[in-house]
Amino acid sequence: MAADIAEQPEGFARLLEGPHATAIAEVAAEVAARRPRNVVFVGRGTSDHAALYGAYLTEIRLGLPVASASPSAITLYGARPDFTGSLVVGVSQSGGSPDLTGVLSAARENGALTLAVTNNPESPLARAAELSVDVAAGHERAVAATKSYTAELLALLLLVEGIRAGGGRLPEAERAALAELPRLAATALADRNAEEVAQRYRFAPHMVTTGRGYAYPTAREAALKLMETSYVPTLAFSGADLLHGPLAMTDVDVPVIAVVGDGPGGRSMEDVLTRLGERKADVLTVGPRGRLAVPAVDERHSPLLDILPLQKLALALALARGEDPDAPRGLKKVTSTL
Repeated sequence: MAADIAEQPEGFARLLEGPHATAIAEVAAEVAARRPRNVVFVGRGTSDHAALYGAYLTEIRLGLPVASASPSAITLYGARPDFTGSLVVGVSQSGGSPDLTGVLSAARENGALTLAVTNNPESPLARAAELSVDVAAGHERAVAATKSYTAELLALLLLVEGIRAGGGRLPEAERAALAELPRLAATALADRNAEEVAQRYRFAPHMVTTGRGYAYPTAREAALKLMETSYVPTLAFSGADLLHGPLAMTDVDVPVIAVVGDGPGGRSMEDVLTRLGERKADVLTVGPRGRLAVPAVDERHSPLLDILPLQKLALALALARGEDPDAPRGLKKVTSTL
């Protein structure tokens, strides 16, 4: 897991230049030419969190309505919705889950333009889709996904911004900002605060993660990483939802990880932090001014950096608790759900 985490700056650089960037631009240009009326995402686990990030990008940057597919409706109940005019995007590291492949196959048969975003371009998911994007993360050794997650995020960002540009090629200002990501990721990974914080939370019975807007997928992914590597029950809430009831369970004994970046999402968390302070909750902030600090970037880009110290925290906490983060109990790299 440590080796996978450390490879992420290199993975960013690989996607941003060369044949992979060109391939994503070509897919983006094709999608733009087809002019979908709406976008439906489907994913499981970590990839579902990447899909959620794609949903925020799509609604905010493209102005298209977004939905999340219910695989069981198609694979268990035999539903065949009319996907005419829809872009259906399947996101999966392995591309091997039968239910995701089933959704894309059914969507393609019922009028959709289908796209697979996967780390395995030869996978069943990629073969089922009309278009495919290879996130090019390379072989991931640990069961817990890290570098493939951020590769999915970056691929979706390049895809959405390429669609927005119309011809797939990003504006120069965007290209220049993204070119800094490998260096900024290396800076974030060099910070050692995650290891220190892990000792503080070694005996935490449960935790909460929270964020709003682009930070919400990060909160959900962080919660999953903590649960699957350290076995710490962790609930993830948007900052808004946290105030609608779950706030009552927070107190000095419930660590809360709050992802607070720059931009509207981060500013909207100020009231959440105030309310948590009134509850005397143990709050750990992630962001440009957080205890787990990351470089300040455009809010759209922040999920690619915010998750890095949280991956390191999950790794360090698992080790501090005497667990093996490379092989979580009961889990396999490819989860086959029907």
